[in-house]
Amino acid sequence: MAQAFQAVDPNFEARVRDSFARQGAMRLIGAGMTRIEPGYCEIELPYREDLTQQHGLFHGGFVSAIADTAGGYAAYSLFPAEDSILTVEYKINLLAPGAGDKLVASARVKKTGKTLTVCELEVLAMKRDGQTLCACGLATLIRLAGRADRPRAE
Repeated sequence: MAQAFQAVDPNFEARVRDSFARQGAMRLIGAGMTRIEPGYCEIELPYREDLTQQHGLFHGGFVSAIADTAGGYAAYSLFPAEDSILTVEYKINLLAPGAGDKLVASARVKKTGKTLTVCELEVLAMKRDGQTLCACGLATLIRLAGRADRPRAE
């Protein structure tokens, strides 16, 4: 059974979506955040030929990137407004080819602590006639206390 989390910041959704909007990498590949709740995040990536490998399937690097990003924002949703986050490590298992009209990455916080948070990751390849679990993994994220999430100073 999934643990229910409470956000400590009542404006967590706006803060998380604002941070995601500043992600140049996600903008570059056309990914969008479709759902954010305390301890949970979902990111979609529509199929584009320039995101594929030689067989016309989503490249594993993009599968991994949206999984990592979903994990980061699932954890970040639970942090105070004056904190930020970085991935410490993540492990991804590519279980099936990324064949579909879009990918949907979801992440759920499994355990959050004072400094480290662990998230469970999944990526589904969605087709008109169904879906396939194409990746799963775990991410460990570090809370940067007192270092607010903001653009890098020039």
